[in-house]
Amino acid sequence: MVKYILKRLLIAVFVIFGVTFITYTLFRMMPDNYVWRKFEETSQSNPNWQEQALRVMELYGLNVPVVKGYFIWLGQALAGNFGTSFIDGAEVVSKIKNAIPISFWMSLCVTILQLVIAIPLGIRAAVNQYGPADYITTVFTLLGISLPSFFFAAIMIKIFAVDLGWFDASLGSISMDFSGNAFEKFLNQAWHLILPIIISTILSLGGLMRYTRTNMLEVLNADYIRTAKAKGVKKGNIIYKHAFKNTAIPLVTTLAGILPGLFGGSYVIEQLFGIQGIGYVSYQATLQGDIPFAMAYYLFITILTVLGILIADIMYAVVDPRVKLGK
Repeated sequence: MVKYILKRLLIAVFVIFGVTFITYTLFRMMPDNYVWRKFEETSQSNPNWQEQALRVMELYGLNVPVVKGYFIWLGQALAGNFGTSFIDGAEVVSKIKNAIPISFWMSLCVTILQLVIAIPLGIRAAVNQYGPADYITTVFTLLGISLPSFFFAAIMIKIFAVDLGWFDASLGSISMDFSGNAFEKFLNQAWHLILPIIISTILSLGGLMRYTRTNMLEVLNADYIRTAKAKGVKKGNIIYKHAFKNTAIPLVTTLAGILPGLFGGSYVIEQLFGIQGIGYVSYQATLQGDIPFAMAYYLFITILTVLGILIADIMYAVVDPRVKLGK
């Protein structure tokens, strides 16, 4: 096990190196130069703007070829220096730390609701194949997979925030005119996040429900399940003690996406609701070519993704003792 983990971690180093190099190259290929444009906007009041822009570009290796510029960034990153954001001048690490908490708690709620709702519904649909529960689950699955998130979110905002007034239609994670103590602030933020969490949960249910249903049907048709039925084993024991235990093995695959999902934020939902989470901030940084912030963010997500895949592989051996990890 230890040898396998060390081998995977060594491979992960090369994966991270490759991903960050490709990401850096893509950012350098963007047609717009945010640093130059930002200083050019101050040309009326700052006659030395060109010299200052060139100094900043030199500091971040933006005035040299891509490969050399990448290694300048990599050397600074290995030293723990990710620089400051081009957009607001804030330290990149501090900016990420400030943006992650709200995205994390939203994603955690969505993940818990997704697991609690999707897996039982998927099991129920498989057990009652071609029955009403199966058809209803299939409809919800298709809706969750097919509906664009921005379109579904716009409908939900129109109905529950604008028409019914159950939620605040203003953007942000807190009311604009809010004034109160810490507990009241928590309640206000929770009220603002309910609708985004509901929308994200509904949109994420389809894939997991379909995955659970498909794997459950495959297990229910296995010979040992038919043998258990012939021996008179209770239906509940067959489903949850025997069938679901083996269904959980393929479901472990979903663990690979949970870790980066918890910290990655949601580009679309946070953008639509104006929530200043890591998804919103990274989206703005990507659009405006904020290389220091974007590179630090994508490095962070890449590391989490690699760790998530490694954890999923290890969990295979935990869930099913027959699985032997390669040497």
